[in-house]
Amino acid sequence: MQQSCNYGGIFDLATMTSDLERINAQMGEPTFWADQSKAQTVIANKRTLERELTRWQSIDGRDQDLHVLLELVEAEEAEEELGELARELHSLEEELARIRTETLLSEDKDLNNAIVSFHPGAGGTESQDWAEMLMRMYVRWAERRGFRVETIDLIQGDEAGIKSATISITGNYAYGYLKGEAGVHRLVRISPYDAAKRRHTSFASVFVYPEIEEGVDIDIDEKDLRIDTFRASGAGGQHINKTSSAIRITHIPTNIVVQCQNERSQHKNKSFAMKVLHARLYAREQEKNAHEMEAFVGEKKEIAWGHQLRSYVYQPYQLVKDHRTDHEVGNIEAVLNGNLDPFIEAYLSDRAAKASS
Repeated sequence: MQQSCNYGGIFDLATMTSDLERINAQMGEPTFWADQSKAQTVIANKRTLERELTRWQSIDGRDQDLHVLLELVEAEEAEEELGELARELHSLEEELARIRTETLLSEDKDLNNAIVSFHPGAGGTESQDWAEMLMRMYVRWAERRGFRVETIDLIQGDEAGIKSATISITGNYAYGYLKGEAGVHRLVRISPYDAAKRRHTSFASVFVYPEIEEGVDIDIDEKDLRIDTFRASGAGGQHINKTSSAIRITHIPTNIVVQCQNERSQHKNKSFAMKVLHARLYAREQEKNAHEMEAFVGEKKEIAWGHQLRSYVYQPYQLVKDHRTDHEVGNIEAVLNGNLDPFIEAYLSDRAAKASS
């Protein structure tokens, strides 16, 4: 293996290997556990470095295999191998593009899992349906990346859509990728709920929080919590209404209320609700500074006209446009099916350019 291999300045295997050796030596020192907080930080850094090193070693191996395959094609003029070479090269380029994007994710909590909440704006069924479409869009985006998605709380609309929903997305850099999605999203379409087939404009908000480990950054005193149990309502099968397994937690000092009713187990619902509470309290700490608030959860603007960060238009033309970066795509169906990466990358690149100017 070429230990000094470097792809466009993104990484250096020799440096990463040296850093890991340094951390292992540090962990072997007798005083390593004297400072528990510092030790946990070092261990977390080690896990991240080991994961990245394994990833880059795999890419380096694939790169060397491609060189061997290319030499074979050139030497023997094996046209049947050209297709395999092109596919492997395209796959490697896509992986490198993903990693280049991750180099823009260097802020605190970018590596964390994400908690995403959806709320319809005014407009009843129309907005509730739009909020559900947005939730499905982010679920599909996450699934395309191989992230795990779990529903924490879901309240169905009276006729269609959702009144509110919260999901967790587990995967490396989930929060970093999604933090720029927080805000108001606008939909323009011919309403399927309007007998006159008129064009309607609907709004829904998305809030994105980094998942915070219990005991890290935020300490919650059990005395500050009021925990209520109740029977879950809405769709979910007969079991959901049989027991009082749903959990509602109120943080008394801040009056923040979170709930989870999606699991049969009261214990699991409480665990999920506490995750959301940690994330909400962490976000609240950031809100003390307006700039930090925008960076972590997006601006909590009115869910209405003039405040949208992105518009999705079906009529009179098809277009998805981000109003911050001016990036636009004509294939709205592809976007709603989870093809969000161009918008995410445009936002992160624009943000990095502004920060360096």
